[in-house]
Amino acid sequence: MIPLLLGLVIFLGMHAFSRNRAARANLIASKGEAFYKMFYSLVSVLGFALIVYGYGFYRSQGMIPVWDPPRGLGHLALLLVWPAFILMAAAYLPGRIKARAKHPMLAGVKLWAFGHLLANGDLGSILLFGTFLAWAVYARIALKKAERAEGAGVAVAVAGSSRNDLIAIIAGTAATAAFVLWLHTLLIGVAIIGR
Repeated sequence: MIPLLLGLVIFLGMHAFSRNRAARANLIASKGEAFYKMFYSLVSVLGFALIVYGYGFYRSQGMIPVWDPPRGLGHLALLLVWPAFILMAAAYLPGRIKARAKHPMLAGVKLWAFGHLLANGDLGSILLFGTFLAWAVYARIALKKAERAEGAGVAVAVAGSSRNDLIAIIAGTAATAAFVLWLHTLLIGVAIIGR
Protein backbone atom coordinates (compact mmCIF):
# COMPACT_ATOMS: atom_id res chain seq x y z
CA MET A 1 0.00 0.00 0.00
CA ILE A 2 3.05 2.27 0.15
CA PRO A 3 2.74 3.48 -3.51
CA LEU A 4 -0.97 4.24 -2.94
CA LEU A 5 -0.29 6.21 0.24
CA LEU A 6 2.67 8.02 -1.36
CA GLY A 7 0.52 8.92 -4.37
CA LEU A 8 -2.23 10.29 -2.13
CA VAL A 9 0.28 12.40 -0.18
CA ILE A 10 1.88 13.78 -3.38
CA PHE A 11 -1.36 14.39 -5.32
CA LEU A 12 -3.43 15.88 -2.51
CA GLY A 13 -0.40 17.59 -0.98
CA MET A 14 0.17 19.45 -4.24
CA HIS A 15 -3.49 20.46 -4.34
CA ALA A 16 -3.31 21.62 -0.71
CA PHE A 17 -0.15 23.60 -1.53
CA SER A 18 -1.98 25.37 -4.37
CA ARG A 19 -4.59 26.54 -1.85
CA ASN A 20 -1.86 28.21 0.23
CA ARG A 21 -1.92 31.54 -1.56
CA ALA A 22 1.18 32.98 0.11
CA ALA A 23 3.38 29.96 -0.64
CA ARG A 24 2.05 29.78 -4.20
CA ALA A 25 2.65 33.51 -4.76
CA ASN A 26 6.21 33.20 -3.41
CA LEU A 27 6.99 30.29 -5.76
CA ILE A 28 5.54 32.17 -8.75
CA ALA A 29 7.47 35.31 -7.81
CA SER A 30 10.78 33.44 -7.54
CA LYS A 31 10.42 30.94 -10.42
CA GLY A 32 7.74 32.39 -12.68
CA GLU A 33 4.19 31.35 -13.50
CA ALA A 34 5.21 28.98 -16.31
CA PHE A 35 7.48 27.05 -13.92
CA TYR A 36 4.72 26.88 -11.29
CA LYS A 37 2.17 25.52 -13.77
CA MET A 38 4.64 22.94 -15.08
CA PHE A 39 5.70 21.95 -11.54
CA TYR A 40 2.06 21.69 -10.40
CA SER A 41 1.12 19.57 -13.42
CA LEU A 42 4.11 17.22 -13.18
CA VAL A 43 3.74 16.64 -9.44
CA SER A 44 -0.03 16.10 -9.80
CA VAL A 45 0.45 13.61 -12.66
CA LEU A 46 3.14 11.77 -10.67
CA GLY A 47 0.85 11.57 -7.63
CA PHE A 48 -2.10 10.41 -9.70
CA ALA A 49 0.01 7.76 -11.47
CA LEU A 50 1.18 6.45 -8.09
CA ILE A 51 -2.41 6.32 -6.84
CA VAL A 52 -3.53 4.32 -9.89
CA TYR A 53 -0.52 2.00 -9.77
CA GLY A 54 -0.66 1.61 -5.98
CA TYR A 55 -4.38 0.86 -5.89
CA GLY A 56 -4.06 -1.62 -8.76
CA PHE A 57 -1.10 -3.33 -7.09
CA TYR A 58 -2.97 -3.47 -3.77
CA ARG A 59 -5.98 -5.09 -5.47
CA SER A 60 -3.78 -7.63 -7.27
CA GLN A 61 -2.18 -8.72 -3.98
CA GLY A 62 -5.52 -9.48 -2.35
CA MET A 63 -7.65 -6.85 -0.70
CA ILE A 64 -7.87 -6.52 3.08
CA PRO A 65 -11.56 -6.73 4.09
CA VAL A 66 -12.81 -4.41 6.83
CA TRP A 67 -16.58 -4.74 6.38
CA ASP A 68 -18.95 -6.27 3.85
CA PRO A 69 -21.24 -3.62 2.32
CA PRO A 70 -24.81 -4.73 1.52
CA ARG A 71 -25.41 -5.15 -2.23
CA GLY A 72 -27.88 -2.26 -2.33
CA LEU A 73 -25.15 0.24 -1.41
CA GLY A 74 -23.54 -0.40 -4.79
CA HIS A 75 -26.73 0.83 -6.47
CA LEU A 76 -26.78 3.88 -4.21
CA ALA A 77 -23.14 4.55 -5.11
CA LEU A 78 -24.06 4.57 -8.79
CA LEU A 79 -26.86 7.07 -8.11
CA LEU A 80 -24.34 9.34 -6.34
CA VAL A 81 -21.67 9.04 -9.03
CA TRP A 82 -24.02 10.23 -11.78
CA PRO A 83 -24.56 13.74 -10.31
CA ALA A 84 -20.88 13.74 -9.29
CA PHE A 85 -19.86 13.52 -12.96
CA ILE A 86 -22.40 16.23 -13.87
CA LEU A 87 -20.97 18.52 -11.17
CA MET A 88 -17.40 17.85 -12.34
CA ALA A 89 -18.39 18.80 -15.90
CA ALA A 90 -20.24 21.89 -14.61
CA ALA A 91 -17.03 23.10 -12.95
CA TYR A 92 -15.79 24.05 -16.44
CA LEU A 93 -19.11 25.31 -17.81
CA PRO A 94 -20.54 28.50 -16.24
CA GLY A 95 -24.25 27.97 -15.70
CA ARG A 96 -26.89 27.65 -12.99
CA ILE A 97 -25.40 24.37 -11.75
CA LYS A 98 -21.99 25.97 -11.21
CA ALA A 99 -23.53 29.08 -9.62
CA ARG A 100 -25.62 27.07 -7.15
CA ALA A 101 -22.92 24.54 -6.29
CA LYS A 102 -20.31 27.36 -5.98
CA HIS A 103 -17.50 24.79 -6.11
CA PRO A 104 -18.93 21.98 -8.24
CA MET A 105 -15.64 20.10 -8.62
CA LEU A 106 -15.34 19.69 -4.85
CA ALA A 107 -19.03 18.77 -4.56
CA GLY A 108 -18.53 16.18 -7.29
CA VAL A 109 -15.45 14.72 -5.61
CA LYS A 110 -17.36 14.46 -2.32
CA LEU A 111 -20.25 12.60 -3.94
CA TRP A 112 -17.89 10.33 -5.91
CA ALA A 113 -15.79 9.49 -2.85
CA PHE A 114 -18.77 8.99 -0.53
CA GLY A 115 -20.49 6.72 -3.04
CA HIS A 116 -17.37 4.59 -3.39
CA LEU A 117 -16.95 4.43 0.38
CA LEU A 118 -20.47 3.02 0.65
CA ALA A 119 -19.83 0.33 -1.96
CA ASN A 120 -16.31 -0.77 -0.93
CA GLY A 121 -15.45 -2.21 2.45
CA ASP A 122 -11.76 -3.05 2.02
CA LEU A 123 -8.89 -1.16 3.66
CA GLY A 124 -7.33 0.18 0.45
CA SER A 125 -10.64 1.56 -0.79
CA ILE A 126 -11.39 3.12 2.58
CA LEU A 127 -7.98 4.84 2.52
CA LEU A 128 -8.32 5.96 -1.09
CA PHE A 129 -11.89 7.25 -1.07
CA GLY A 130 -11.83 8.38 2.56
CA THR A 131 -8.75 10.50 1.88
CA PHE A 132 -10.35 12.11 -1.18
CA LEU A 133 -13.54 12.80 0.79
CA ALA A 134 -11.59 14.33 3.68
CA TRP A 135 -9.54 16.47 1.28
CA ALA A 136 -12.65 17.74 -0.54
CA VAL A 137 -14.33 18.65 2.76
CA TYR A 138 -11.15 20.41 3.95
CA ALA A 139 -10.75 22.27 0.63
CA ARG A 140 -14.37 23.47 0.72
CA ILE A 141 -14.02 24.73 4.29
CA ALA A 142 -10.76 26.50 3.39
CA LEU A 143 -12.37 28.15 0.36
CA LYS A 144 -15.34 29.28 2.43
CA LYS A 145 -12.99 30.86 5.00
CA ALA A 146 -11.00 32.59 2.25
CA GLU A 147 -14.18 33.91 0.64
CA ARG A 148 -15.40 35.29 3.97
CA ALA A 149 -12.03 36.92 4.65
CA GLU A 150 -12.10 38.59 1.24
CA GLY A 151 -15.78 39.51 1.48
CA ALA A 152 -16.51 37.30 -1.54
CA GLY A 153 -19.02 35.24 0.42
CA VAL A 154 -21.59 38.03 0.21
CA ALA A 155 -21.35 38.36 -3.57
CA VAL A 156 -24.11 36.78 -5.60
CA ALA A 157 -22.85 34.11 -7.98
CA VAL A 158 -23.65 35.01 -11.56
CA ALA A 159 -25.29 32.20 -13.49
CA GLY A 160 -24.04 31.52 -17.00
CA SER A 161 -25.84 30.01 -19.93
CA SER A 162 -28.51 27.35 -19.40
CA ARG A 163 -26.98 25.79 -22.53
CA ASN A 164 -23.88 25.08 -20.44
CA ASP A 165 -26.05 23.30 -17.87
CA LEU A 166 -27.43 21.07 -20.61
CA ILE A 167 -23.91 20.35 -21.86
CA ALA A 168 -22.79 19.50 -18.30
CA ILE A 169 -25.75 17.14 -17.84
CA ILE A 170 -25.11 15.43 -21.17
CA ALA A 171 -21.34 15.18 -20.57
CA GLY A 172 -21.82 13.90 -17.00
CA THR A 173 -24.40 11.36 -18.10
CA ALA A 174 -22.19 10.19 -20.99
CA ALA A 175 -19.19 9.83 -18.64
CA THR A 176 -21.31 7.87 -16.17
CA ALA A 177 -22.58 5.56 -18.92
CA ALA A 178 -19.04 5.05 -20.26
CA PHE A 179 -17.76 4.10 -16.80
CA VAL A 180 -20.71 1.81 -16.09
CA LEU A 181 -20.52 0.03 -19.44
CA TRP A 182 -16.76 -0.38 -19.95
CA LEU A 183 -14.31 2.21 -18.55
CA HIS A 184 -14.57 1.05 -14.93
CA THR A 185 -13.77 -2.50 -16.03
CA LEU A 186 -10.94 -1.32 -18.30
CA LEU A 187 -9.29 1.10 -15.86
CA ILE A 188 -10.10 -0.43 -12.46
CA GLY A 189 -10.63 -4.07 -13.35
CA VAL A 190 -14.06 -4.22 -11.71
CA ALA A 191 -17.23 -4.58 -13.77
CA ILE A 192 -20.15 -2.51 -12.48
CA ILE A 193 -22.77 -4.39 -14.48
CA GLY A 194 -23.03 -8.02 -13.39
CA ARG A 195 -21.14 -7.31 -10.18
